[in-house]
Amino acid sequence: MRDILKDEQRRRLLKTGAAIGAGLGAPSLLLPASAWAEGRPPIGTWPAGSSGPTVYAGAAYPLTGTYAAQGADELKGAQLAVEHINNGHPLMKVMSPKTKNGVLGKKLELLYADSGAKPNNAVQIAQRFISENKVVVLTGSTSSAVAVAMNKFAQREKVLYFAGLSGSNDTTGKDCVRYGVRQDFFGQTAAAAIGPVMLKQFGKNRKAAFMTPDYTYGHTVTKSVNDFLTKNGGWTQVTDQVSPLGTQDFSQYLTNIANSGAEFLINVNWGRDAVLSTQQAHKFGLLPKMTLVVPYQTPFLAHEVGAEITQGVLAATDFWWTLEDKYPNSKMFVEAFQKKFNYRPEWSAEQGYVSFAHWARMVEEAGTFYPPEVIKTYEKGETIPSLIGPVHYRPEDHQCVRPVVIVRGKKPSAMKNKEDLWDVLEVVAGGPLMQAPDAFGCKLGDYT
Repeated sequence: MRDILKDEQRRRLLKTGAAIGAGLGAPSLLLPASAWAEGRPPIGTWPAGSSGPTVYAGAAYPLTGTYAAQGADELKGAQLAVEHINNGHPLMKVMSPKTKNGVLGKKLELLYADSGAKPNNAVQIAQRFISENKVVVLTGSTSSAVAVAMNKFAQREKVLYFAGLSGSNDTTGKDCVRYGVRQDFFGQTAAAAIGPVMLKQFGKNRKAAFMTPDYTYGHTVTKSVNDFLTKNGGWTQVTDQVSPLGTQDFSQYLTNIANSGAEFLINVNWGRDAVLSTQQAHKFGLLPKMTLVVPYQTPFLAHEVGAEITQGVLAATDFWWTLEDKYPNSKMFVEAFQKKFNYRPEWSAEQGYVSFAHWARMVEEAGTFYPPEVIKTYEKGETIPSLIGPVHYRPEDHQCVRPVVIVRGKKPSAMKNKEDLWDVLEVVAGGPLMQAPDAFGCKLGDYT
């Protein structure tokens, strides 16, 4: 596992890529005979990428910029998964029983680079991974704009991509592709999970101000939450303050919210934007005068803004480490992660780990790295383990049907340690939450 941006390593990777052979998609006499022995023409990086003793995965995570903390946490989860895949860790044996030492007996190596949460950067990184290393799978995002761009790239290049963190409905909706899958929850499921809790606690006919980052994640999450509260509770969106990604000063947006008559501040911002906007809302005196709700929780938010601000705050998330008390798989994950990285994992790390574990399982079940067969294994929709109970992938849109976790911020006096920031209120089953597979316009496209 390494960052290919280091010059010496990059030169070595270039040499490796050149030695593998020519063109990614065209038949060649230099290609392994196994390509034709299976009766399949080459596709994407197959079979060149899996012809040797080591296979490569390529990831573009934001390690700088607005989403850097979340990207680094997700990378750590992926690194732990790759380590467990290669050494046959007991948790990986639960997640992917046929995985012992590598995937199909081949060592897995993770290559990664910094996307800065920029779609163009991510696509360029992925293209380099394909050209130089013949990666057999792509991942990373931590931004739905990146996930959507990578979906399209993966479909074009015929290399499987499993999204990193991506909360937009569009990732497995109108921008879904045959070569893309997603493990984490998203805007519509967040709204359907947290909405009933909000209505039960706060009642009907309330006034809410939204803070929305100006891209696909923000707009689809805000719409999903607002639609749910309006339809089911008669709530009114009195203002929606839309800000560019990477905003430093939220004063103009907060002034508008202060003058809106809102009772609730529903903050959809993410990453560093969520931290800054929440801190500034507190300094403006909006919090706790207005009740803060975080419908799509940002990893590290409570840690960075402080429990004094997040106490009592409702949020929806993928995972929280105290679930180790309920789920044995979570306990093994949290213990292994803490031992390796000296802190308890946030849900971005859970996403990185589980996505790799599920991919390894699908490859093992398919018995080949041939992309269409791996995809068809996801599409079987079989029930498989996760860290918080059984899940499955829907064949119609490649979305993982998984629980959503509702948490509430703890008072500082109630915290047992510095990472004991949230109480888990409910683990909501994913199936009843989800829209119909075609509700957001998903059309997967072709295998070849």
